[in-house]
Amino acid sequence: MTPEDLFSQANQSIDPGKPPEPVSNLPQKITDASKLTAAYAPYRTYMEQQGKSLNTIKAFLGDIRLLRKYFAEKDENPTLGDITTEELNAFLHWLCYERKNEKTGKLIGCKPKSYARRVTSIKSFFGWLFETGVITANPAAAVVQRSARAPLPTILNPTEVDRLQNTARDMLWSTRKPDARPYLLVTMLLQTAMKKNEVMNLALSDIDLSNPREPVIMVRYDDPRYAHKERKLFLRPDFTPVYKQYLRKYQPKERLFECSPRNLEYVLSDLAEAAGLGRGRVSFEILRWTSAVRAYRFGMPPEALRLKLGLSPISWRETFDKIKKLAAPGM
Repeated sequence: MTPEDLFSQANQSIDPGKPPEPVSNLPQKITDASKLTAAYAPYRTYMEQQGKSLNTIKAFLGDIRLLRKYFAEKDENPTLGDITTEELNAFLHWLCYERKNEKTGKLIGCKPKSYARRVTSIKSFFGWLFETGVITANPAAAVVQRSARAPLPTILNPTEVDRLQNTARDMLWSTRKPDARPYLLVTMLLQTAMKKNEVMNLALSDIDLSNPREPVIMVRYDDPRYAHKERKLFLRPDFTPVYKQYLRKYQPKERLFECSPRNLEYVLSDLAEAAGLGRGRVSFEILRWTSAVRAYRFGMPPEALRLKLGLSPISWRETFDKIKKLAAPGM
């Protein structure tokens, strides 16, 4: 049950002729003249009484601390009773468009799910203060919980895929300095749609060439919580000779790629630049989405595609919606 549902349910039983009863005991030592920090501990106690999970409690408190940080950046420290709807809307705007990383100075932004939760957090927090009588008006009541869907992912079009593969093939067949790694990496990502961490965790024993015409990659997870992500992925026959050439040059001992993730990111970035696509135009994420869309366009059934991507049925809903949009004519 959401905080909004809780407040609605509590208010349904209120007699309009009587003053509202608080949904929890009045927090001690907190008034409308108190600062945000004074409400942290009582608000945590309130959430514990409501049966909130530890993760929810930490997330909601973290969001209220972010509100305090927002005011601190403005050299302000308002009382609970002074905070207005306009300031809460300005806080949400700051989260999305103005908040910066303290070390790099780069904008952080706010992912759709995080934004939605933070709106819920401030509604819960100020709703609690209002219902317990700490403040006389609820500034979060008018804050709109807007839908904040993430934009569609970036993918490569067929022409860009061809240019990328042709450039990687030229590196593979170079008479001066042949290198199988770019072609192996791109081929594997386009055929399997694996995630970066899955690629980095590939052991040599996870690659089965017992049938050279149908190479197999086993995606494994050490943590039993992610057992549902484990899967068998099939590659085309052209993977086998490239893989063997890669082994001869790099001679890995245990892992397929015995380097850092950043190193492989540079491989993709350099390859994209060499193909005339521009640095940053190719990444693990872009190739994963490109692979998924290509598989869907080629007629792979949705359930088979879900299993190939290693997604749960819940995660698959939103992902499949994006794949269908990306696969539509004109995209």
